[in-house]
Amino acid sequence: MADEELEALRQRRLGEIRAEHGDPSTDLSQQEAKQREAEIRNTILAQVLDQAARARLSNLALVKPDKAKAVENYLIQMARFGQLAGKVSEQGLIEILEKVSQQTEKKTTVKFNRRKVLDSDEEDDY
Repeated sequence: MADEELEALRQRRLGEIRAEHGDPSTDLSQQEAKQREAEIRNTILAQVLDQAARARLSNLALVKPDKAKAVENYLIQMARFGQLAGKVSEQGLIEILEKVSQQTEKKTTVKFNRRKVLDSDEEDDY
């Protein structure tokens, strides 16, 4: 009886440790899923883009990974819905980049708050 209780305590504690630090088996499956998704994305992009456009997109990914991800998502979506006729050239990719840039463009505004400062020269201290 004591051995069964001890084994149950061990299993419970092992479960708590795995929950705190993350189960290595689930981490591996998540990594495999991410790797499969990346492979699928790469194969779709290889089918959709020509070599010069892929080079430009990879250069963009080095500098601005979020913008490159948005362009990749846009291209994959267009490919899935059949909106692309043939491979996208470098010039076509540049046009897509301009569209995405216009959509995600941040507009900054500057607002000046002018404070009224009391000047000691204006007051008569006599």
